[in-house]
This record gives sequence, structure tokens and C-alpha cells, in this order.
Amino acid sequence: MTDSRVYGIDLGTTYACIAYFDDRSGRPMITPNIEGELTTPSVVLFEDEQTRVVGREAKNTAVLEADHVVEMVKRGMGTPEWRREFFGREYSPEEISSYILRKVVDDAERYEGVRPTKVVITCPAYFGIPQREATAAAGKIAGLEVLEVINEPTAAAITYGSQHPEDQVVLVYDLGGGTFDVTVIEVKDRAITVIATDGKHELGGRDWDAEVVKYLAAQWTAQHPGATSDPLDSPETVQDLWLRAESHKRTLSSLMQTKVPVIHDGQQVTVPLTREKFDELTQHLLADTVRLTRKVIETAGELGYPTIDRLLLVGGSTKMPQVAERLAAEFSFEIKGFEPDQAVAKGAAIYGQKLAIGDEVWREIGKRLPDHAPDRDIASVPAEIRQAAEEAVASDLGLRLDTVQQFGEMTVKNVVSHSFGIRALKGDKEIPVIANLILAQQTLPIEVKGTFGTRREAQPSVSIEIYENTSREKYVEDFETGEQVGNAILELAPGLPANSPIEVTFQLDNDGRLLITGRDGSPGGKEVTATVQTDRALSAEQVAQAIEHAQGIRVIG
Repeated sequence: MTDSRVYGIDLGTTYACIAYFDDRSGRPMITPNIEGELTTPSVVLFEDEQTRVVGREAKNTAVLEADHVVEMVKRGMGTPEWRREFFGREYSPEEISSYILRKVVDDAERYEGVRPTKVVITCPAYFGIPQREATAAAGKIAGLEVLEVINEPTAAAITYGSQHPEDQVVLVYDLGGGTFDVTVIEVKDRAITVIATDGKHELGGRDWDAEVVKYLAAQWTAQHPGATSDPLDSPETVQDLWLRAESHKRTLSSLMQTKVPVIHDGQQVTVPLTREKFDELTQHLLADTVRLTRKVIETAGELGYPTIDRLLLVGGSTKMPQVAERLAAEFSFEIKGFEPDQAVAKGAAIYGQKLAIGDEVWREIGKRLPDHAPDRDIASVPAEIRQAAEEAVASDLGLRLDTVQQFGEMTVKNVVSHSFGIRALKGDKEIPVIANLILAQQTLPIEVKGTFGTRREAQPSVSIEIYENTSREKYVEDFETGEQVGNAILELAPGLPANSPIEVTFQLDNDGRLLITGRDGSPGGKEVTATVQTDRALSAEQVAQAIEHAQGIRVIG
């Protein structure tokens, strides 16, 4: 039996969480895993060729069975060279992530009695096309219909905005176990509008743990000057240190000091660890988040939003007292902790419900206006037709009419986190540059046109090389800051003079799909269209092969 609801999944670097919107209570609800926990460790143990252990048990053996365990797989999403080999077969980040998705979905089925099939999955705001495609592919391999991949801070803001609908501008500071995002978002008239965003995909609570692990190992070594072995060279010791580092880090969130037993080579020492020492060890990591936060605030100011009403702390790592204390010292606006472990999954569930209700409303409108529905222009639908459709949906789904109408009025506007341009030659010296057409922080969806010229007389064709980059400058000379994500060849009319116009159009939709159109500007000129599907993610054939392989895999936890 399958579930008609749309579930929201926070596919986190260190923990995953699944939620759905409960029609009866009118609130999003977290579905616990089979262990009764609200979050599941994003850790996979390859037990044998057909069995994958996901979650707490896998996490507890992560270092002891390092050759068979994968952690932090999210940091490898969209990276073709990131592969892990087990039992003679290589696995991509998409495949390994699919096991995590299957675990949370399997547990939701056991808990709810029906199997989730339609989902909205979240990802960091700074994820580009390759990472977003990889996230969607992971869902497909897991047997899910991924309606959309949305940004984690946006999802958190949706949850917050549903509870606090008053007009405001919030800064979402999202520090998770393995990633960091910071985003300025406007909440106004049931609209969630992203203003500016930035982040770092290798900065999170795991890095705080790493500093503690190194410190504890160094303390053991200092008390055993004659030892011939290093604690960090022992898998058993390191496994124990990682578990103790995370556990005692949490202890320091409520106590000012703790004592950590460190056992290695049959010798134990007890290492005092104060909150002050912990903050000292990790202050450079926190400083990095402050730098990125200032950068986003400045960008928001440049875009016409100089005032922040409050800062929302999202992500499990924001529970560390040092985070709120440092941010309070750095910034003057209100700082508010907001469901750090659950806000993202809940927001994805709310957004999924909006999509589901919206589809049903348009289906009803299509019955009444069969030629109008594909336009999806709700403003042009006669009021009486729209209300009749909403009433029909409310009746069919057992919802209150005002609930259906509220979801219909909700809008979510995102921004592009990266810039997109093409390789061109600039000026008389023909300096190679990335000529950006779409700039980071522009609102989606977006369409931009640019005109370029051919380089040589009678040039038979032009190669339109598409680059993704983080700069907000129109021209970027340093190609190391960008990455080629696509290419299109435009055949030209014969005999064109040099500098003949070539018009290039970029269209970027809400899902991050980039459509490129290149047109020869001469009379009767040709046109080429290409959708950027980066070769950094799995191809359709590879996804199909992964789906087939997954059918023989057992996921337990």
C-alpha cells in the first residue's frame, strides 16, 4: 500500500529526517525511525554483497569497519571521481545516498502503515546543478518520485513562516553536521522569498568533533612520552574517540566541563575538557561561519534589504552555546533557536503538500477550462472557477477550504546560488573570460540574453561552453573559480564575416535546470538548443543500472 501524501526528507550529511503534513492537525509531523529516534545517522555499512546496514548500528562501527562503512557521503554528491569500492563493485554517492533514503522511507512505512512514494528532498543552498541532479538521482534509485529538490534554509524558513506569518526578514544560519548555509529570506504575505545565500560544503559539526579527537589523542600522547604507538593510528582507538568527542561535545552544551576517558594500547587517561577549551579549539571554525554570514548580509544590503529582523539558528550544531554567544557578540539583531533538527524536513513536507494540493487544484481547473490549465497562470483563472476547483479539492482530500486556499496563496521564490556564463574572448587582446549572463543571487526562474560575435570570417560553427561559478562579476578571468557544466555546438550560415552576432539565451528554472539557446543572428540563421545536464552526475543509463542493482539489495538498520 502506498501513501498519497508528499513527504519531506532532510538528507543531511550526518543525519537524515523525514516528515509529512498532517491534514487533521494542520501541522507537519516528523516520522520516527524504527529505533524510535526522530533522526537517522547518515552512515552506511556494506555488510555483504546484498546487505546494507544504515543508521545507528553503522555509525557505531564506522572506524572499526572503516573499509566497509561510508560516512559524510553528501560531501561527494555530484563529484564523478568520488567512488567507493565494496565486494568488487564501485558505488557512487547517489547509490550510497539512496540506501539512506530507503532506510528512512522503510521506517516511515513501518510506522505509518503505508509506503511514501512522492517526496521533496532538501539540499544545501549553495549546491549547484551537479549536486542537485545527484540528489534527485539518489531519490530515483531509492524508488521515489522526487517532485523537487529545495534548499535547506528555504525549507526551514517555510516552517518558521507557517508559524510566524508576520512580515519580516530573517537570516537562516544553518550549521549542520557536515555543511553550513547562511541565507537571508523575506517572509511577507504568505510568500517566502530568498534574497541572498552562501555556504560551505565542508564545514559542520563533524569538523568540531575532529578538533576534539586530535586534542584527546594529543593529551594521551603527552602523558605517555615513551609510547611507541599513536592513538590516531589505531582504528579501535579512533572509533572510540569519535564517539566520545560527539558525546562530550553535547555534554558541554549543558555543562561547563566534562572528563573524557581516553583508552589506547591498554592505557587509560582521563582528559578534563572545559567549554572554554572546546571553544578555543574550534574558534577558527566558528569564525569562518561569521565571515560567510557577514558576506551574505552585505549582499542582501546591496540588493535592497539592509535590515535583518532576526537570525534563526537551524541545524543540530547550533545547539553549541558558542554559536549563539558569538553571533550575539557580532550582530545586533535578535537570535532565535528554531527546531534545529526538524525545521528543514518539516518545511520540505509543507512545501510538498503545497505542490500536491496545487496539482489537484489545477487538475480541477483543467476539467472546467481544458485549454487553460497548462498555462499555470492562476491570476488569469476566473475567481468562480478557481473557488469551485478549490472546493472540489477540499472535499476530495477531506480538507478545510481555507487550508486549500492558504496553500494556494503560498509562494516560494528562490535565488540561484551560482553564476552561469559562457567562455568568450574579451577585448582586442582576446583575453579568455567567463562572460556571466546569470549572476548569483538573482531570483528564479530567470531568462537572460547576451550577444556575442564570431571570431573568424566564414567560421563554420561556434562552441558554446557553459560555466558555473561563484563570482558575481560580469567577466571572470580566473577559470579556476568556475567549472564547465555543459557545451553546445551551433552550426553557422556559410560565409559570415568576422564578428557576426551570436545571440545566447540562458533560462534557469526553479529546479536548477539550465536551458541554453544559441542563435545565428544573420538572416535565416540557425539555432541550437541544449539543456545542461552535467556529466558530473550519473547519466540516465547509469541511474537505470543503479536501480536494477538496488533491486537485489537489502537495507536494514
